[in-house]
Amino acid sequence: MNETINSSEIQDFVVAFEQRYARVWVSHERKTIICELLADYIPIEDFKLTFGQIGEIVKAGDFEKFIFDKRSLRAFHQPTMEWYFIFWKKEMLEYGVKTHRKILPAEKWFEKMVQIAKDQILQTYPDNIIDQLDIRYCDTIEQAIEI
Repeated sequence: MNETINSSEIQDFVVAFEQRYARVWVSHERKTIICELLADYIPIEDFKLTFGQIGEIVKAGDFEKFIFDKRSLRAFHQPTMEWYFIFWKKEMLEYGVKTHRKILPAEKWFEKMVQIAKDQILQTYPDNIIDQLDIRYCDTIEQAIEI
């Protein structure tokens, strides 16, 4: 499996679950969940199952921040991003998760694809919740935890 996160970066976190496509850590003290993707592509049904599990953790706890480490991705799938952005984030906001930090792959084309897809989603869903969220892109887990 892909080992992109250093143990020193997540010393306050415990593994909540790990599966083929993702490893998820939580820190109740920091009110933060980290999801590290472990594969270069995640089929949408597996993605939804993983994020359903994360959603159950959110509902059972008192979390405010979600860190999404996508550095392992090498493929971009618009329907998955749309579901995550419009439906999952909206539901998690209802449970108090309004701070989102994202770590993208280093490839510049990926960042460009994210921006294009985000613009399309915002046009398609004008009643979105983006103005209620604090979304920032980070380079490292440490930076994502701190800001």
